[in-house]
Amino acid sequence: MTDATLALESRPFSLPLSSPLETADGRIESRDGFLVKVVGYGNGDGGKPADATVGYGEATPLAGWTESVSDCEAALERAREAIRSGGPSAALEAVDRQVAARHAVSLALADLQARREATPLYQYLGRGPMVGRVPVNATVGDGSPSETAADTREAADRGFGTCKLKVGIRSVEEDVERVRRADEATGSGVTLRADANEAWTFEEAETALEAFDEIGLSVLEQPLPAGALEGHAALRARSDGVMIAVDEGVLEHGVDAICEAGAADAVVLKPMALGGIDVARKMAVWVTELGLTPIVTTTIDGVVARTGAIHLAASIPGIPACGLATAELLAEDLGRDPVLIENGAAVVPQAKGLGIDGVLET
Repeated sequence: MTDATLALESRPFSLPLSSPLETADGRIESRDGFLVKVVGYGNGDGGKPADATVGYGEATPLAGWTESVSDCEAALERAREAIRSGGPSAALEAVDRQVAARHAVSLALADLQARREATPLYQYLGRGPMVGRVPVNATVGDGSPSETAADTREAADRGFGTCKLKVGIRSVEEDVERVRRADEATGSGVTLRADANEAWTFEEAETALEAFDEIGLSVLEQPLPAGALEGHAALRARSDGVMIAVDEGVLEHGVDAICEAGAADAVVLKPMALGGIDVARKMAVWVTELGLTPIVTTTIDGVVARTGAIHLAASIPGIPACGLATAELLAEDLGRDPVLIENGAAVVPQAKGLGIDGVLET
């Protein structure tokens, strides 16, 4: 990327959630972060800067997954200083290991370059054919068995072909009943997944897996703590059709260790937590070559990062339903969402770059 001038700007934001979210790291009532803009100028007449192009990024730190908001802010300030003298590589190096900050800078740079090439971001990332839609899953919360059945049926009626149920807070027996009731409510037309968020002991996970095999669950995500690679491998060996996926374990161990242990069939990729859409894209290619299935999800991000994740998914051939239908978790957003969720799929923007021109609030 060659420029007469590159400038990086950022502004803080706070986006309230539609409903507070209880996590292992505490109660989340809003998503706080920074909207990042990289402005690139070409050379005009007489060598003067001209033809400004703008790329957008987003840094939305999440406790337990990324750096703190204050560390993110400091990293973006370093990137702002570095990009003026050293360009894109210096800006990315300046954020060091602050993954949310790096995500924002890398996304803004990719958006900028895709706009210059007049191509949608997903084609810039993957150099592949046009992709109109990406399958997405509905997320069903931790309700009672009857509530879970009703919520899953509602998602199916809205066109979702895949539903992910949150499990692990209630007893294993009740969670099994919730999954069973959801399966009865939707039939064979809907694929069910379950996400335990590291909640179970091996014995609890083994009990749940045996029942889920009978029900026909598709994917069981992170049933054990992230450190338990051997435990996940043992569950995978016992499974009779349920795919074992790791999420938190990706950050703790990396792909090589997961593959060496035989710990997973699928890997969940969160661009914000991995440090950028570029890093996540390389990892998706890597895990696919190793025979694992990549699944892209957000970290309850604003519209810029969320749209970036949709482009990432669109750049990965044959990707299954991803956790990208998360806009409704926010009561407010950075701007209008350019992505329509329709019949269980995200309609991918086809404009230049991210496709958010005229969408963001000023």
